[in-house]
Amino acid sequence: MLQCAKMKKIIAALLSLPLGNLAAENPTPQFDAPAAERFARLALACVHKDYPNKISHVLNSDADVAPPRQLTPAFCGCYDWHSSVHGHWLLARLARTFPEASFAKDAQDALKQSLTSAHIKQETAYLAGNGRASFERPYGLAWLLQLCAELREWDDPLARELSANLRPLEEVAVERLSSWLPKLSHPVRIGEHDQTAFALGLILDYARAGGHDALAKLAADSARKFFLADKNCPLAYEPSGEDFLSPCLGEADVMRRILAPNEFAAWLRGFMPQIPSQPNAVWLPVVVSPDPSDPKLAHLDGLNLSRAWMLEGILSGLPANDPRRPALAAAAKAHREAGLAAVTGAHYEGGHWLGSFAVYLTTQRGIQHDQPHGQ
Repeated sequence: MLQCAKMKKIIAALLSLPLGNLAAENPTPQFDAPAAERFARLALACVHKDYPNKISHVLNSDADVAPPRQLTPAFCGCYDWHSSVHGHWLLARLARTFPEASFAKDAQDALKQSLTSAHIKQETAYLAGNGRASFERPYGLAWLLQLCAELREWDDPLARELSANLRPLEEVAVERLSSWLPKLSHPVRIGEHDQTAFALGLILDYARAGGHDALAKLAADSARKFFLADKNCPLAYEPSGEDFLSPCLGEADVMRRILAPNEFAAWLRGFMPQIPSQPNAVWLPVVVSPDPSDPKLAHLDGLNLSRAWMLEGILSGLPANDPRRPALAAAAKAHREAGLAAVTGAHYEGGHWLGSFAVYLTTQRGIQHDQPHGQ
């Protein structure tokens, strides 16, 4: 037990990242290339690993009975389609961030192997199949847009080539989400893939970074429609036993993207009155997976990571003098340390996706301090 606790402290110290202008509230060591390599190797081990594989697949005829590498050849590894997508995002993110690292060439080679024009043509045809209008909507499609954004922002010849290859699938994803959001009458408020708030955050970041004004407006308007009037989020009901996203924090994390700081502070006061003014993390305890080898129960390890980045996102949207900042920072630090300590790769059930969550947290992908509010 003592040895395990010591190892957790060591891993947390190695993998923590300073939070830019939040560093004074939550000081942590630098996230560097050796630490990033652990996450890169997790993705490299799974993006082309055929099995085990859990597909969500509508069969229209006997011709649709085929292995994943034939059905969706770009994103056929990492246990399921959406995990494969954000596993590729992880490789692009880390290769872009650490271009001289020992893993960078392997990451680029893996991306080049997967994201060929032929593979994307098949992926696009697959999505167009009968009965697949809701395929990976919204979670997998939102992560796909993040991958597209990462490649487009990466000033590299290979990234430009892969971005061009992905464009047909990107266009389908944008069209699917753009036609779906106006029809969604109520938000989905769960802690798993169908959560509306988390997907809206990814969609907003993609749309703003790429100048997709119509999609950005649609996503921001949808968040306002769904969440602006919300009060007293039932934080005491969290987590459910298989959550990897927080319904309450996810909603707050998307609203900080569309409200000005003072407006967001007032909204948060009504939505999450539980946040104290004292600098402690007791108000939001970290969670522990009862069995990291169980695909669903392992979700709780990811919940600590996503809670950490959502808490940091909330902090980034508040005024500098907001009295709740110490409590939010303390909770973010506790969840960051617990979440990163769980990214061991010991069990494929968590190893195939937890690295992506760790990289999203440690590289602050969701916190762009110059992004606009209101659209």
